Amino acid sequence: IDAQLDVAAGSTAALLGPNGAGKSSILAAIAGLIEPPRGSDVSVTIGGRTVEDTATATWLPPEDRRVGVVFQEHRLFDHMSVLDNVAFGPRSAGSSRSQARRSAGRWIELLGVSALSGRRPDELSGGEAQKVAIARTLAAEPSVLLLDEPLAALDVTTRSDVRRVLRDQLDSFAGPRLLVTHDPSDAFLLADRLF
Repeated sequence: IDAQLDVAAGSTAALLGPNGAGKSSILAAIAGLIEPPRGSDVSVTIGGRTVEDTATATWLPPEDRRVGVVFQEHRLFDHMSVLDNVAFGPRSAGSSRSQARRSAGRWIELLGVSALSGRRPDELSGGEAQKVAIARTLAAEPSVLLLDEPLAALDVTTRSDVRRVLRDQLDSFAGPRLLVTHDPSDAFLLADRLF
């Protein structure tokens, strides 16, 4: 994959293309979830800080990149309630249990899923689970937001609802946002520009 992306803070760019084109691999490289192939020329800079550069053997692990990723599959922790799933990010960053739960409560309310706080993921619909996944990602206070086909697994009605909620959250997120999608509707309705 040969790509050069520059996404400014406060803007949403969409990487639009067919399935299997390597879009998700680009997101995984930005997040530090995959190592670039030997001999490749990869450089990732976030907020002026180089987090990966194969030419200088620079590589920061994912937890040091402050990148939030919303995946197509919500990937919630099955053994935790909605509240504890969303509190996971702040708790992992060192917040006390009560601080993390307060932060989680705010995000749960913003995403419109307050009534679900005590439920476990297997008690949620696909749209509810995806809203919780978005809340969990944002509660970790990332500096960059990556969205990997976040609406692809949803039915048409649910997709429209979650797209609206996601659009509101993208508009209020201060950092750069990169959306990967094969759906032109998602790209045009959620992004400021296309790659």
